[in-house]
Amino acid sequence: MVDATHTHAELSRFRVADLGLAVETRHPAGSPTLLFAHGFGQTRGAWNGAATALAEQGCRCVTFDSRGHGESDRMPGGADSGNGYHMDQFADDLLRLAAAQPQPPILVGASMGGLLGIVLAGDARPVPFRALVLVDITPRWETAGVERILAFMQAHPDGFANYAEASEQIAAYLPQRRERKSEEQLRPLLREGADGRLRWHWDPALLAGDLVQESARYQPLLQTAAAKIDIPVLLLSGARSDVVSRATVDEFLQMVPHAQHVELPHATHMVAGDANDAFTREVIRFVQSLDRSSLDPSVERPRADAVQP
Repeated sequence: MVDATHTHAELSRFRVADLGLAVETRHPAGSPTLLFAHGFGQTRGAWNGAATALAEQGCRCVTFDSRGHGESDRMPGGADSGNGYHMDQFADDLLRLAAAQPQPPILVGASMGGLLGIVLAGDARPVPFRALVLVDITPRWETAGVERILAFMQAHPDGFANYAEASEQIAAYLPQRRERKSEEQLRPLLREGADGRLRWHWDPALLAGDLVQESARYQPLLQTAAAKIDIPVLLLSGARSDVVSRATVDEFLQMVPHAQHVELPHATHMVAGDANDAFTREVIRFVQSLDRSSLDPSVERPRADAVQP
């Protein structure tokens, strides 16, 4: 029987340079520590299923909302204040969170969170992570997939009259999901404005400034950083993803030849949401392999490029 304290999430605020981040910790006494970094436009809730399952396996699981997302603070002044968002800010936030853990964490990063992990694992010294799990992201990505994400985020700036309208839009954006999100599931993702309408949780200034353009300019930096990564790496990609492709995966495996790669056949870019059980199983296998390798120096980390059945 699982101890309920392992799956209960303790909510706290973590202070970074200029604002506070919402952080949840499951199984505070567990080990190793897994630090989860979500994608652009997501919240820490994207990891609820995986973090709960991994806490039940004995891991200490830390999830958080990036600045401008979910319950974390927004940059003061709004989109017209000149206080824009920049990739370096997100990277510094992640670096500070990693340094605050009781031991170097295993970073599990999806999309934007994975890109930040690549930069820090390659360029930061000492390396802030014990290992790196990249969730459907590579240093170079398919532009069409990113444009689809941004189009969804930029639609409906005036919000929705009710939760049913928002649920319809998510269903159209994620047609592979059989069940529509309920009002209870949508509450953490929407904010009610003074006009009574519901708008997405993210700060509109995220889309109004230079952050989106910066991500494309980051590609050469990401490729250079990836080539310097010397910690264990697992890349989990979705076979139905429009952000990561066979070409970008092959390119990444050439840059990081010791990396393992597993493709989940039924997942899109939203890997953890589409195939959470398979995703969690692969992360557990990876974490367990790290423990075996640390105990027995003769055990080599295998290079895997496999399709998960």
